[in-house]
Amino acid sequence: MQEEVKSGATAVGKYHSHSIPLDMEDIERDWDKPIADAGIAAKASVIVRVGMLDLGAGTGSFRVREMMHRIAYPLNVHVRADVNLTDIQATCTDGKDRITEVVNLPTTGVNTERIWLLEHFADWFSVNLGTGSMYHRETKVSAGLMQHLDMRDASQVSADMAKQLREERHHAHVAERAAASDAAVEDYEAALAAHGSTDGGGEVNETVIDALVKAAGRGDDASERAEQLDLPRGQRGRRQAPAGERTHTNHEITVRDVHNRLDMIERRKPLYSPALSGLASACACASFVFLLGGAPYDMIGAFVGAGLGQWLRRRLFAHHLNQFFVTFVCVAVAAFACVGTLRLIGLFNPVALQHDTAYIGAMLFVIPGFPLITGGLDMAKIDFPSGMQRVMYVLCIILMATLAGWMIASLVHLNPQGFESPQLDPWVNGALRALFAFVGVWGFSMMFNSPQRMCLVAATIGMITDTLRLELVDYGLAPEAGAFVGAMLAGLLASAWRSAVRHRLLPPHLGYPRICLTVPSIVIMVPGMYMYQAMFHLGQFETLLALDWAFRAFMVIICLPIGLAMARVITDKSWRYDV
Repeated sequence: MQEEVKSGATAVGKYHSHSIPLDMEDIERDWDKPIADAGIAAKASVIVRVGMLDLGAGTGSFRVREMMHRIAYPLNVHVRADVNLTDIQATCTDGKDRITEVVNLPTTGVNTERIWLLEHFADWFSVNLGTGSMYHRETKVSAGLMQHLDMRDASQVSADMAKQLREERHHAHVAERAAASDAAVEDYEAALAAHGSTDGGGEVNETVIDALVKAAGRGDDASERAEQLDLPRGQRGRRQAPAGERTHTNHEITVRDVHNRLDMIERRKPLYSPALSGLASACACASFVFLLGGAPYDMIGAFVGAGLGQWLRRRLFAHHLNQFFVTFVCVAVAAFACVGTLRLIGLFNPVALQHDTAYIGAMLFVIPGFPLITGGLDMAKIDFPSGMQRVMYVLCIILMATLAGWMIASLVHLNPQGFESPQLDPWVNGALRALFAFVGVWGFSMMFNSPQRMCLVAATIGMITDTLRLELVDYGLAPEAGAFVGAMLAGLLASAWRSAVRHRLLPPHLGYPRICLTVPSIVIMVPGMYMYQAMFHLGQFETLLALDWAFRAFMVIICLPIGLAMARVITDKSWRYDV
């Protein structure tokens, strides 16, 4: 038995070369104990590992801390964590013992599916340890997901669980209605037998009316019982238990059970192959080019270049190559592919040779929108170390990308002067903006590894917000103010969507984390062209023009996280008050 435990712990530990291994003696001896009865080392291994997985998925430090506290609370553990871009230093105590763990990630990335699954994991974990759910109201969906993490399409699993839950409720409701009707008939017949059917003047006896009212009330109680029947055994009567209220449960999950589920979340393969990811990138960047004012030839060049660049990027990342090296190489390939495509088209139509700005659109797939936005949100929460690290990471990625773009432009003698917007009817232009905003956000969501349902929700929000932003700018609003309005509206719509799911106005399987909806929907607002123009003019030693474009980009960039933070302040008490 000891060898089996050690083998299992070692198998898990090999996935954590940058953290404390799980085959240490103090964790190993509690491997098959209920997690609630385990020692502080085993509990801390779960808490810190959840934080590590959330951080590795690209979310901000404030969400990582929230998730770690959510896991620690039912374990009666207090945790104090310092979270940065790629490391966590956490101290955990249960009142008598204390332990400090430090984990370091080798790199950073974005995986919105993992962020979503970790929310469901936190609810499953909390409910099984006797506390109420926090993120999702329907705990049965979370429980079903944790039992089917081996399925590739977790989104479909959650949809099936939601459908099963709806059918069970319907059958229970029908059964209770039938039981209530039978009870009403029995009470009515009993009242007639005891007092007669009428009293003198032909009016129904008051005792009969009382019996009917009593039967109707019994139906309401039965309806409440039917709702409880939809929950797994051990969860009845505490579906919406307050965070501070403890309840008892028959489920005892062990340390092994918890880490096994975390293993499955961590080892899940990307939802989309490099080819599909490249196609999504191609669609997103071509749409981005149209929204920036590009013509069809610009869109074609961006489509080919971005698709090839993202495909190569995924293939190189599979070999764990350095991010900055990969960014430089893939941007160069994307720019060459774009220019080559337009030169090839130019053999048949010389007009294509005039589109010197198209290569910028082909490089937009490397925009680090997620760390850019989460860095701003971290600083809004007064977490400057994490926020500044994310911003510096973004600047390094942008520097490598723009440097590669400038070198390609110098080699092939390009002179990007911006896109020349085609003259379209305002109504047609608005409709096309809505279409390409939808496609663009959908493509970026796929690049972030979002399930298709999540992609469609984010794309719908992005279609509304980005189209409104562009229309407002056309009517004279400053681009910076337009970015602020668009980001704030995206945050409000994402909060409204999540609230609708919690109040059962929408199916429970559509309850996605706000950050997985807001960031993809506003990434398309990031002024990538401004950044590339700044670097191009800097390379030409045109410093005034470079500074002009750089400050334009800076003003828009800072307005995006401010808009999202403002939406959170309006809709979330934890953001509204400093506590």
